[in-house]
Amino acid sequence: MARGGVEPPSTRCFVVSGGQVLIDETADGRTELVMTPSFEAPLTEAHRYFLGNDEDGVSYFALQKDALPGRMDASARPAGLREAGLLLSPREAGLMVHAVALENWQRLHRFCSRCGERTVIAAAGHIRRCPACGAEHYPRTDPAVIMAVVDDQDRILLGRQVHWPEGRFSTLAGFVEPGESIEQSVRREVHEEVGIAVGEVEYIASQPWPFPSSLMLGFTARATSTEINVDGDEIHEARWFSRDELGAAFESGEVLPPYGISIAARLIERWYGKELPTRSAF
Repeated sequence: MARGGVEPPSTRCFVVSGGQVLIDETADGRTELVMTPSFEAPLTEAHRYFLGNDEDGVSYFALQKDALPGRMDASARPAGLREAGLLLSPREAGLMVHAVALENWQRLHRFCSRCGERTVIAAAGHIRRCPACGAEHYPRTDPAVIMAVVDDQDRILLGRQVHWPEGRFSTLAGFVEPGESIEQSVRREVHEEVGIAVGEVEYIASQPWPFPSSLMLGFTARATSTEINVDGDEIHEARWFSRDELGAAFESGEVLPPYGISIAARLIERWYGKELPTRSAF
């Protein structure tokens, strides 16, 4: 920001509300966030989140509101992250992830965990400060592991959570517990959920997942046993798939692939050897 708190004309803003933003299609068929210059969208400390600057010096803010603004033209429409993340450029998808994560944190942490008093927003949305006891609270990130478990026959293990619809399968996942390494977490989660023992664990990639505040740490894991025993609490069904079996299940509709935006899809694709069938984000 310029001196005196006045944003330069290059500042761009977009509204986030309940995890949704407005998106629009350009004349050349691309999908973009609906943004406005700062002077068209009044910024107040209590409702703005600074998201960063790009290499051209443009500053980006998200404006948190109770509702999205009226559509600015006929083609603009609201979209959540699962849909918009597939359509936006990597930069704009990253801006949206950042904004949704901050919005979720602000919504869930309005009171001081030390004294119980209401906190106020500071540092352009990146701190909540308690005026009563002076405590400062920072955005929360919860580490979680997600793993493509593969056996000696090069089959992949996919599971269906108890609240998922019939046919929806994905990789296993779970939160890291206090005092354990991420490798220990992978082995514990797999054994707890499906009764499979895991040996070698290899880190692949990570993905922020603001539902509401997870950081997904992706792995491949080598199974040292194959007999499945689902826990029934989190996992309702789990199955081993060869590549041919999974391809046939996709084609018949027996198995629905994970959302394309998710790291689960990337982990399965890495094993599968090609892109998964496209799945609607709706």
